[in-house]
Amino acid sequence: MELVRRFFPDALQSYFLFGPRGTGKSTWLKDRYPDALYIDLLLPDVFREFSARPERLSHLIEGQSRTTVIVDEVQKVPQVLPVVHQLIQKGKGLKFILTGSSARKLKRTGVDLLGGRAVLRTMHPFMASELGDGFDLKRALAEGMLPIVWRSPDPADVLRTYAALYLKEEVQMEGLTRNVGNFARFLESVSFSHGSVLNTSEVSRECQVPRKAVEGYIEILEDLLLAFRLTVFSKRAKRHIAQHPKFYYFDAGVFRSLRPGGPLDLPEEIAGAALEGLVAQHLRAFCAYDNGGYQMYFWRTKSGVEVDFVLYGPQGIIAIEVKRTALIRNSDLAGLKAFKEDYPQARLFLVYGGKEPLKIGGIRYVPVEDWLLKLKPGFEWK
Repeated sequence: MELVRRFFPDALQSYFLFGPRGTGKSTWLKDRYPDALYIDLLLPDVFREFSARPERLSHLIEGQSRTTVIVDEVQKVPQVLPVVHQLIQKGKGLKFILTGSSARKLKRTGVDLLGGRAVLRTMHPFMASELGDGFDLKRALAEGMLPIVWRSPDPADVLRTYAALYLKEEVQMEGLTRNVGNFARFLESVSFSHGSVLNTSEVSRECQVPRKAVEGYIEILEDLLLAFRLTVFSKRAKRHIAQHPKFYYFDAGVFRSLRPGGPLDLPEEIAGAALEGLVAQHLRAFCAYDNGGYQMYFWRTKSGVEVDFVLYGPQGIIAIEVKRTALIRNSDLAGLKAFKEDYPQARLFLVYGGKEPLKIGGIRYVPVEDWLLKLKPGFEWK
Protein backbone atom coordinates (compact mmCIF):
# COMPACT_ATOMS: atom_id res chain seq x y z
CA MET A 1 0.00 0.00 0.00
CA GLU A 2 1.33 3.44 -0.96
CA LEU A 3 2.56 5.48 1.99
CA VAL A 4 0.60 8.68 2.69
CA ARG A 5 2.88 11.69 3.01
CA ARG A 6 2.14 13.36 6.33
CA PHE A 7 2.35 17.06 7.19
CA PHE A 8 3.97 16.19 10.51
CA PRO A 9 6.93 18.56 11.10
CA ASP A 10 10.17 16.83 12.05
CA ALA A 11 12.57 18.49 14.50
CA LEU A 12 16.33 18.93 14.26
CA GLN A 13 16.89 18.12 17.91
CA SER A 14 15.67 15.27 20.11
CA TYR A 15 11.93 15.19 20.67
CA PHE A 16 8.99 13.41 22.21
CA LEU A 17 6.43 12.26 19.65
CA PHE A 18 3.01 11.74 21.22
CA GLY A 19 -0.13 10.47 19.55
CA PRO A 20 -2.84 7.87 20.12
CA ARG A 21 -2.31 4.32 18.97
CA GLY A 22 -2.87 3.89 15.27
CA THR A 23 -2.04 7.45 14.17
CA GLY A 24 0.98 6.24 12.19
CA LYS A 25 3.90 7.31 14.41
CA SER A 26 5.94 4.13 13.89
CA THR A 27 5.17 3.98 10.15
CA TRP A 28 6.29 7.57 9.66
CA LEU A 29 9.47 7.12 11.71
CA LYS A 30 10.53 3.91 9.96
CA ASP A 31 10.10 5.64 6.60
CA ARG A 32 11.83 8.84 7.69
CA TYR A 33 14.68 7.14 9.59
CA PRO A 34 15.20 3.70 8.01
CA ASP A 35 18.73 3.39 9.45
CA ALA A 36 17.96 4.49 13.01
CA LEU A 37 18.48 2.30 16.06
CA TYR A 38 14.88 1.26 16.75
CA ILE A 39 13.79 0.00 20.18
CA ASP A 40 10.17 -1.18 20.40
CA LEU A 41 9.08 -1.39 24.04
CA LEU A 42 5.77 -3.02 23.03
CA LEU A 43 7.70 -6.23 22.31
CA PRO A 44 7.53 -8.38 25.48
CA ASP A 45 11.20 -9.43 25.46
CA VAL A 46 12.41 -5.88 24.81
CA PHE A 47 10.10 -4.57 27.53
CA ARG A 48 11.44 -7.08 30.08
CA GLU A 49 15.04 -6.41 29.12
CA PHE A 50 14.85 -2.63 29.47
CA SER A 51 12.66 -2.76 32.57
CA ALA A 52 15.34 -4.81 34.30
CA ARG A 53 18.32 -2.89 32.89
CA PRO A 54 17.49 0.54 31.41
CA GLU A 55 21.24 1.23 31.17
CA ARG A 56 21.29 -1.26 28.30
CA LEU A 57 20.35 1.67 26.09
CA SER A 58 23.85 3.13 26.61
CA HIS A 59 25.46 -0.20 25.81
CA LEU A 60 23.52 -0.55 22.56
CA ILE A 61 24.40 2.95 21.43
CA GLU A 62 28.09 2.56 22.30
CA GLY A 63 28.20 -0.64 20.27
CA GLN A 64 27.17 0.94 16.95
CA SER A 65 27.66 4.13 14.96
CA ARG A 66 24.07 5.26 14.37
CA THR A 67 23.26 8.75 15.64
CA THR A 68 19.44 8.58 15.55
CA VAL A 69 17.78 6.49 18.25
CA ILE A 70 14.03 5.79 18.31
CA VAL A 71 12.46 4.48 21.50
CA ASP A 72 8.88 3.44 20.69
CA GLU A 73 6.22 3.66 23.46
CA VAL A 74 8.67 5.11 25.97
CA GLN A 75 5.97 5.36 28.64
CA LYS A 76 6.20 1.59 29.04
CA VAL A 77 9.67 1.94 30.60
CA PRO A 78 10.07 5.55 31.80
CA GLN A 79 13.26 4.48 33.61
CA VAL A 80 15.11 4.94 30.31
CA LEU A 81 14.57 8.71 30.45
CA PRO A 82 17.45 9.43 32.88
CA VAL A 83 19.70 7.36 30.61
CA VAL A 84 18.58 9.39 27.58
CA HIS A 85 19.20 12.60 29.52
CA GLN A 86 22.75 11.56 30.35
CA LEU A 87 23.50 10.59 26.77
CA ILE A 88 22.20 13.92 25.44
CA GLN A 89 24.30 15.81 27.99
CA LYS A 90 27.46 14.07 26.77
CA GLY A 91 27.05 16.00 23.51
CA LYS A 92 27.87 13.19 21.12
CA GLY A 93 25.47 14.42 18.46
CA LEU A 94 22.79 11.85 19.22
CA LYS A 95 19.20 12.51 18.25
CA PHE A 96 16.53 10.73 20.28
CA ILE A 97 12.93 10.37 19.19
CA LEU A 98 10.78 9.08 22.05
CA THR A 99 7.28 8.07 21.05
CA GLY A 100 4.33 7.60 23.36
CA SER A 101 0.60 6.88 23.22
CA SER A 102 0.08 7.74 26.89
CA ALA A 103 1.37 10.69 28.86
CA ARG A 104 0.26 9.36 32.25
CA LYS A 105 3.34 7.46 33.34
CA LEU A 106 5.63 10.14 32.00
CA LYS A 107 3.75 12.77 34.00
CA ARG A 108 4.25 10.74 37.15
CA THR A 109 7.96 10.14 36.60
CA GLY A 110 8.70 13.55 35.12
CA VAL A 111 9.20 14.29 31.44
CA ASP A 112 11.19 17.27 32.70
CA LEU A 113 14.04 14.84 33.45
CA LEU A 114 15.29 15.82 30.02
CA GLY A 115 15.56 19.41 31.21
CA GLY A 116 14.04 20.97 28.10
CA ARG A 117 16.57 19.22 25.86
CA ALA A 118 13.77 17.51 23.96
CA VAL A 119 10.86 19.33 22.33
CA LEU A 120 7.30 18.03 22.06
CA ARG A 121 5.59 16.98 18.82
CA THR A 122 2.17 15.41 18.35
CA MET A 123 0.83 13.24 15.53
CA HIS A 124 -2.86 13.19 14.71
CA PRO A 125 -5.19 11.12 12.52
CA PHE A 126 -5.01 11.75 8.77
CA MET A 127 -6.01 15.15 7.47
CA ALA A 128 -8.17 15.22 4.35
CA SER A 129 -5.49 17.19 2.52
CA GLU A 130 -2.94 14.46 3.25
CA LEU A 131 -5.18 11.93 1.51
CA GLY A 132 -6.09 14.23 -1.40
CA ASP A 133 -8.15 12.36 -3.99
CA GLY A 134 -8.35 9.42 -1.58
CA PHE A 135 -10.45 11.42 0.89
CA ASP A 136 -14.11 10.47 1.24
CA LEU A 137 -16.18 12.70 3.54
CA LYS A 138 -18.96 10.16 4.04
CA ARG A 139 -16.44 7.51 5.01
CA ALA A 140 -14.54 9.90 7.30
CA LEU A 141 -17.75 10.73 9.19
CA ALA A 142 -18.58 7.05 9.64
CA GLU A 143 -15.13 5.56 10.25
CA GLY A 144 -12.94 8.48 11.26
CA MET A 145 -9.45 9.07 9.94
CA LEU A 146 -7.14 6.91 12.01
CA PRO A 147 -4.55 5.41 9.62
CA ILE A 148 -4.92 1.98 11.27
CA VAL A 149 -8.66 2.12 10.46
CA TRP A 150 -8.43 3.84 7.07
CA ARG A 151 -6.02 1.20 5.73
CA SER A 152 -7.91 -1.77 7.14
CA PRO A 153 -9.99 -4.09 4.90
CA ASP A 154 -12.50 -4.22 7.79
CA PRO A 155 -12.59 -0.71 9.35
CA ALA A 156 -15.69 -1.45 11.43
CA ASP A 157 -13.97 -4.37 13.13
CA VAL A 158 -10.88 -2.29 13.94
CA LEU A 159 -13.04 0.43 15.47
CA ARG A 160 -14.97 -2.11 17.54
CA THR A 161 -11.75 -3.40 19.07
CA TYR A 162 -9.97 -0.04 19.39
CA ALA A 163 -11.56 1.03 22.70
CA ALA A 164 -11.27 -2.53 24.00
CA LEU A 165 -7.54 -2.44 23.22
CA TYR A 166 -7.09 0.61 25.42
CA LEU A 167 -9.29 -0.82 28.15
CA LYS A 168 -7.19 -3.97 28.30
CA GLU A 169 -3.67 -2.77 27.59
CA GLU A 170 -3.64 0.71 29.08
CA VAL A 171 -6.38 1.00 31.67
CA GLN A 172 -6.52 -2.49 33.14
CA MET A 173 -2.90 -3.60 32.82
CA GLU A 174 -1.52 -0.29 34.06
CA GLY A 175 -3.97 -0.19 36.95
CA LEU A 176 -5.27 3.25 36.01
CA THR A 177 -8.64 2.48 37.57
CA ARG A 178 -9.84 -0.28 39.88
CA ASN A 179 -13.22 -0.72 38.21
CA VAL A 180 -12.91 -1.31 34.47
CA GLY A 181 -16.67 -1.93 34.21
CA ASN A 182 -17.43 1.56 35.50
CA PHE A 183 -14.88 2.98 33.09
CA ALA A 184 -16.45 1.13 30.14
CA ARG A 185 -19.88 2.55 31.00
CA PHE A 186 -18.34 5.99 31.32
CA LEU A 187 -16.80 5.74 27.82
CA GLU A 188 -20.27 5.26 26.39
CA SER A 189 -21.98 7.88 28.55
CA VAL A 190 -19.45 10.61 27.86
CA SER A 191 -19.90 10.04 24.11
CA PHE A 192 -23.17 11.99 24.46
CA SER A 193 -21.01 15.00 25.43
CA HIS A 194 -18.94 14.84 22.24
CA GLY A 195 -19.03 18.34 20.73
CA SER A 196 -20.96 19.72 23.71
CA VAL A 197 -20.25 21.63 26.88
CA LEU A 198 -19.10 19.06 29.42
CA ASN A 199 -21.32 18.55 32.45
CA THR A 200 -19.65 15.96 34.69
CA SER A 201 -22.69 15.75 36.97
CA GLU A 202 -24.88 14.66 34.06
CA VAL A 203 -22.31 12.11 32.90
CA SER A 204 -22.09 10.82 36.47
CA ARG A 205 -25.85 10.29 36.66
CA GLU A 206 -25.95 8.63 33.25
CA CYS A 207 -23.26 6.03 33.97
CA GLN A 208 -24.02 5.76 37.71
CA VAL A 209 -20.46 6.57 38.72
CA PRO A 210 -19.52 9.20 41.35
CA ARG A 211 -18.75 12.62 39.90
CA LYS A 212 -15.18 12.66 41.24
CA ALA A 213 -14.56 9.32 39.57
CA VAL A 214 -15.92 10.74 36.30
CA GLU A 215 -13.50 13.67 36.57
CA GLY A 216 -10.67 11.20 37.07
CA TYR A 217 -11.81 9.14 34.08
CA ILE A 218 -11.78 12.24 31.87
CA GLU A 219 -8.19 12.88 32.93
CA ILE A 220 -7.35 9.27 32.03
CA LEU A 221 -8.86 9.76 28.56
CA GLU A 222 -6.77 12.90 28.07
CA ASP A 223 -3.61 11.20 29.34
CA LEU A 224 -4.25 8.31 26.94
CA LEU A 225 -4.72 10.94 24.20
CA LEU A 226 -8.19 9.57 23.42
CA ALA A 227 -10.04 12.82 24.14
CA PHE A 228 -9.48 16.51 24.72
CA ARG A 229 -11.25 19.43 26.31
CA LEU A 230 -11.61 22.76 24.55
CA THR A 231 -11.54 25.81 26.81
CA VAL A 232 -13.51 29.03 26.37
CA PHE A 233 -11.89 31.96 24.57
CA SER A 234 -12.04 34.79 27.09
CA LYS A 235 -9.33 37.28 26.11
CA ARG A 236 -10.56 40.84 26.76
CA ALA A 237 -14.08 39.51 27.08
CA LYS A 238 -16.87 42.08 26.79
CA ARG A 239 -19.63 39.72 27.92
CA HIS A 240 -20.16 37.22 30.70
CA ILE A 241 -18.37 34.13 29.39
CA ALA A 242 -19.24 30.53 30.25
CA GLN A 243 -16.62 28.56 32.16
CA HIS A 244 -17.17 24.90 31.33
CA PRO A 245 -15.11 23.35 28.50
CA LYS A 246 -16.36 21.34 25.54
CA PHE A 247 -15.47 17.67 25.21
CA TYR A 248 -14.35 15.75 22.13
CA TYR A 249 -13.11 12.28 21.38
CA PHE A 250 -9.98 12.66 19.29
CA ASP A 251 -11.42 10.96 16.19
CA ALA A 252 -14.88 10.89 14.63
CA GLY A 253 -14.76 7.13 14.06
CA VAL A 254 -13.83 6.39 17.66
CA PHE A 255 -16.74 8.61 18.73
CA ARG A 256 -19.13 6.73 16.43
CA SER A 257 -17.90 3.37 17.74
CA LEU A 258 -18.63 4.38 21.34
CA ARG A 259 -21.84 6.34 20.80
CA PRO A 260 -24.84 4.01 21.23
CA GLY A 261 -27.63 4.31 18.70
CA GLY A 262 -31.23 3.21 18.88
CA PRO A 263 -34.83 4.22 18.18
CA LEU A 264 -34.61 7.13 20.64
CA ASP A 265 -31.40 8.52 19.09
CA LEU A 266 -31.90 10.91 16.20
CA PRO A 267 -29.46 10.07 13.35
CA GLU A 268 -29.03 13.78 12.57
CA GLU A 269 -27.85 14.45 16.13
CA ILE A 270 -25.14 11.80 15.86
CA ALA A 271 -24.22 12.96 12.34
CA GLY A 272 -23.99 16.59 13.47
CA ALA A 273 -21.73 15.69 16.40
CA ALA A 274 -19.56 13.55 14.11
CA LEU A 275 -19.13 16.43 11.64
CA GLU A 276 -18.22 18.93 14.36
CA GLY A 277 -15.75 16.41 15.79
CA LEU A 278 -14.21 15.82 12.35
CA VAL A 279 -13.68 19.56 11.94
CA ALA A 280 -12.27 19.74 15.48
CA GLN A 281 -9.69 17.02 14.85
CA HIS A 282 -8.62 18.71 11.59
CA LEU A 283 -8.20 22.08 13.29
CA ARG A 284 -6.26 20.44 16.10
CA ALA A 285 -3.90 18.80 13.60
CA PHE A 286 -3.56 22.10 11.73
CA CYS A 287 -2.56 23.92 14.94
CA ALA A 288 0.00 21.19 15.71
CA TYR A 289 1.58 21.12 12.24
CA ASP A 290 1.35 24.79 11.21
CA ASN A 291 3.94 27.35 12.30
CA GLY A 292 1.39 30.13 12.74
CA GLY A 293 1.23 29.68 16.51
CA TYR A 294 -2.55 29.30 16.64
CA GLN A 295 -4.26 28.06 19.80
CA MET A 296 -7.71 26.51 19.59
CA TYR A 297 -10.73 27.49 21.72
CA PHE A 298 -14.49 27.85 21.51
CA TRP A 299 -16.63 30.83 22.53
CA ARG A 300 -19.78 30.77 24.59
CA THR A 301 -21.54 33.42 26.63
CA LYS A 302 -23.53 32.69 29.75
CA SER A 303 -26.66 33.48 27.75
CA GLY A 304 -25.83 30.58 25.40
CA VAL A 305 -24.51 32.43 22.33
CA GLU A 306 -21.75 30.25 20.91
CA VAL A 307 -19.10 29.90 18.21
CA ASP A 308 -17.87 26.34 17.66
CA PHE A 309 -14.17 27.11 17.22
CA VAL A 310 -11.85 30.07 17.70
CA LEU A 311 -8.24 30.07 16.54
CA TYR A 312 -6.09 32.72 18.17
CA GLY A 313 -2.46 33.50 17.38
CA PRO A 314 0.03 36.12 16.18
CA GLN A 315 -1.61 36.12 12.74
CA GLY A 316 -5.08 36.98 14.01
CA ILE A 317 -8.40 35.62 15.26
CA ILE A 318 -10.42 33.07 13.29
CA ALA A 319 -14.02 32.22 14.25
CA ILE A 320 -15.54 29.06 12.75
CA GLU A 321 -19.10 27.78 12.95
CA VAL A 322 -20.01 24.29 11.67
CA LYS A 323 -23.43 23.42 10.22
CA ARG A 324 -24.27 20.10 8.57
CA THR A 325 -27.18 21.54 6.62
CA ALA A 326 -27.00 23.34 3.27
CA LEU A 327 -29.87 25.65 4.24
CA ILE A 328 -28.58 28.34 6.58
CA ARG A 329 -31.01 30.40 8.65
CA ASN A 330 -30.23 33.80 10.06
CA SER A 331 -30.35 32.35 13.58
CA ASP A 332 -27.48 30.00 12.65
CA LEU A 333 -25.23 33.04 12.28
CA ALA A 334 -26.03 34.64 15.66
CA GLY A 335 -22.86 33.38 17.31
CA LEU A 336 -20.54 34.60 14.56
CA LYS A 337 -22.22 37.99 14.44
CA ALA A 338 -22.01 38.43 18.20
CA PHE A 339 -18.35 37.40 18.17
CA LYS A 340 -17.66 39.97 15.42
CA GLU A 341 -19.22 42.68 17.58
CA ASP A 342 -16.78 41.88 20.38
CA TYR A 343 -13.78 41.16 18.14
CA PRO A 344 -14.09 43.31 14.97
CA GLN A 345 -10.73 42.09 13.67
CA ALA A 346 -11.89 38.46 13.57
CA ARG A 347 -12.27 36.59 10.28
CA LEU A 348 -15.52 34.62 10.15
CA PHE A 349 -16.11 31.23 8.52
CA LEU A 350 -19.19 29.08 8.22
CA VAL A 351 -18.27 25.50 7.33
CA TYR A 352 -21.50 24.07 5.96
CA GLY A 353 -23.13 21.30 3.96
CA GLY A 354 -23.75 23.40 0.86
CA LYS A 355 -21.93 23.19 -2.47
CA GLU A 356 -21.09 26.83 -3.19
CA PRO A 357 -18.45 29.05 -1.56
CA LEU A 358 -20.09 32.35 -0.66
CA LYS A 359 -19.39 35.56 1.21
CA ILE A 360 -22.37 37.25 2.83
CA GLY A 361 -22.18 40.03 5.40
CA GLY A 362 -18.49 39.46 6.06
CA ILE A 363 -18.97 35.73 6.66
CA ARG A 364 -17.33 33.23 4.31
CA TYR A 365 -19.49 30.17 3.61
CA VAL A 366 -17.19 27.25 2.76
CA PRO A 367 -18.41 23.76 1.70
CA VAL A 368 -17.11 21.34 4.28
CA GLU A 369 -15.46 18.81 1.96
CA ASP A 370 -13.69 21.46 -0.15
CA TRP A 371 -12.53 23.26 2.99
CA LEU A 372 -11.15 20.12 4.65
CA LEU A 373 -9.23 19.27 1.47
CA LYS A 374 -7.62 22.73 1.46
CA LEU A 375 -6.80 22.92 5.17
CA LYS A 376 -3.08 22.25 5.62
CA PRO A 377 -0.01 23.93 7.15
CA GLY A 378 0.39 27.37 5.61
CA PHE A 379 -3.36 27.66 4.89
CA GLU A 380 -4.31 31.29 4.29
CA TRP A 381 -7.40 32.38 6.24
CA LYS A 382 -8.92 34.83 3.80
